[in-house]
Amino acid sequence: MNNPEATKAALDILRSADTFQWHTITLLALVVYVYTNEISKKNWKGVAAGLSLYMVHWFFEIGNALVQHFSGHALWTAPAGTSFLILVGVSVELSLMFSIAGLALSKLLPPDPKAKVLGVNNRLFFAIFNAAFFSVFEIFLAKTPCFVWIYPWWGAFPVFVTVYIPFFVVSMFCHDWQPATQRRFIGAMFALNAAMFITFAIFLRWI
Repeated sequence: MNNPEATKAALDILRSADTFQWHTITLLALVVYVYTNEISKKNWKGVAAGLSLYMVHWFFEIGNALVQHFSGHALWTAPAGTSFLILVGVSVELSLMFSIAGLALSKLLPPDPKAKVLGVNNRLFFAIFNAAFFSVFEIFLAKTPCFVWIYPWWGAFPVFVTVYIPFFVVSMFCHDWQPATQRRFIGAMFALNAAMFITFAIFLRWI
């Protein structure tokens, strides 16, 4: 196991107000601006792409925190450099970034959902491309004290396959779903995540 002390460091600051910094307020205001700007333009597809990725992100982060509870160590942790650690593997800064990542990257999508890029459906192409970009960037993050891969077998490729591909496949394809389907998916994921957080974080205090 690599750097298990990162788990303790993360748990020591978990949901502690002692680490708070004012930049969190600015980041939150920027996220609100991004969404209100897109809503004012009636870019509902972009909003759906953003919110769907954010909901999947929370499902995975809660899952990672449950891995920590049952095994003693999460797959990834964020033990330092944050204004507020929400769960063992996600800081408020990372979470706010993921809240707009799907919306921002949906702007790369061609208008035609059936168009191909290098012989691949463009939605799938950009989902894989975005997943690869985030996975490679995470290699850098894992070299800092702010983000730690705990297990030696957990790295860029497992992250790419099991985390970022689901993130971006959902986001890029949700962009084109019918509005009712978008609302059902996002609403169902929100309800599931909220129920899990309330149960595991507030009542049971497992995460």
